Amino acid sequence: MILLITSLAKAQDCAKALQEVTAEPVQVAATLSEAMAQLQAHEFSAVVIDQLLLDAEPGDVDTIVKHMGTAVPVFSNFAISGIDRVSRELRSALHRRERESLQEAQQALRRELKDTITALLLSCEMALDVPNLPLFAETKMRAVDALAREMRAKLGVTV
Repeated sequence: MILLITSLAKAQDCAKALQEVTAEPVQVAATLSEAMAQLQAHEFSAVVIDQLLLDAEPGDVDTIVKHMGTAVPVFSNFAISGIDRVSRELRSALHRRERESLQEAQQALRRELKDTITALLLSCEMALDVPNLPLFAETKMRAVDALAREMRAKLGVTV
């Protein structure tokens, strides 16, 4: 869901256009206090803010931003920007946030895999150091060690 904060008369037209572009429902808040209530009641993927409102009430900007949560902020001057431009800015911000989220997920997965591969390699080393290890078990442990090293190389992980 997207929150549109503007006091313009054409706010509903803009909300409809943003909804068509993003395929997400759009809520409209005509004031910053109304926006605060919406932010406290709902989770939003983006918050589109009319800079004219921010200029009129500059002290409330920090409060709004603090309550956005994970929503991406999009600041636009509706007095000089048409609905098409605001739509493009919103779409671009949402795509940027999506890419950032994907990169964060990839990094988290790499960290988890790095820990698992490290544990696997250490376990293999310890098992191979066991005295009088049967040849069959040693062969299997070396195969597991080789697979773990191959995974580490493919991930570009250094241990």
